[in-house]
Amino acid sequence: MITLFDAGTQERSKLPLILGYTFMTAALVWLLHDFHIVQALRDFARVDYRWVLVGMGFDVMSYFMQALRWKLLLTPFGKVRLTSSIRAVFSGLFANLLFPLRPGEFLRCYLLADSEEISIGRVGGALGVERLIDLVIATASLGVVSLVVDLPRRFNKVADILGWVTLTLVTIVVVIILYLEIKMGSNPEAECKRKGMTGKVMAALTGLHAIGTAPSFYPAVFASMGLPGFQTLALWAMMKSYGLHPSIDGHSENTFLAAIVVVLIINLGVSLPNAPANIGAYQFFCVMGLTVFQVEKTTATGFSFFAFLALTIPFIFLGFAAVVRSGLSLRSMKDTVSHMPRNVAKGQRPAQAPSQA
Repeated sequence: MITLFDAGTQERSKLPLILGYTFMTAALVWLLHDFHIVQALRDFARVDYRWVLVGMGFDVMSYFMQALRWKLLLTPFGKVRLTSSIRAVFSGLFANLLFPLRPGEFLRCYLLADSEEISIGRVGGALGVERLIDLVIATASLGVVSLVVDLPRRFNKVADILGWVTLTLVTIVVVIILYLEIKMGSNPEAECKRKGMTGKVMAALTGLHAIGTAPSFYPAVFASMGLPGFQTLALWAMMKSYGLHPSIDGHSENTFLAAIVVVLIINLGVSLPNAPANIGAYQFFCVMGLTVFQVEKTTATGFSFFAFLALTIPFIFLGFAAVVRSGLSLRSMKDTVSHMPRNVAKGQRPAQAPSQA
């Protein structure tokens, strides 16, 4: 799907960057307003680091599941090595830690396309399918949780809106797949050879058709459940380490249910490009989720910073190792992501450098 967009030589708009940093600043100001540092330090001193290590392990596993899902979605286009998928995913995560607007999504697509010799359009299309699957799972999970946990009215409204958006998108995708199945059935590739935008559109649609009708699609959907599943386990372990006691209207709630709600809110909140490493956005939406369970703001804020740091540390090392294994130095990675998505649209290879940084 990336091939549908051509940035050419035009400069990218700085508006998303400005909005991202503005939101980060506003979120941090709100979070740190009336923040009691002494109370937070006392909470930090009581942390059980055995649970922290468990949480780190679960979080890393979630991205191994993402790499497995990506490999399965790309099966119709070739045999993708799991090691290449893992390396691309962790390289993208590392880029997202360093640069704003989540350029790691483009970088991981480009690295995998380059190493596995699959067109960038097909790899990007699989990324789009990933996002749709994630949206369906998040919406369904939020709906199920709302039946068990008495969420505030504003969250129920968000769940309703997400439900309609998801249903609309899924319907559009199903209609497209059926159209290609019925209308072009025997030889859809012929349409892809047409020049101009028509050929690009048809190439993207036939790629979507191939992914959605492949036998590997269903294992990919199953693997997709492991991504938020392990993330929930990771945050649950962090909540256990921090000694959080969620409740609603004075009634104690299951910590795991609270972790599910908070993870869903965080994932939906940080889905849009923002500041590097989702700084500000992660903490803001984590606190928003915890306040549903009447966790005091200073405690919630302290936990949001602690969980963010603990869950980020493994990806600093794993992501750096993945970038080096991909043949990029920090300098060449910076040059590569600074020209995204322009280089992607032109089909150029990322700037390679000796495996050092």
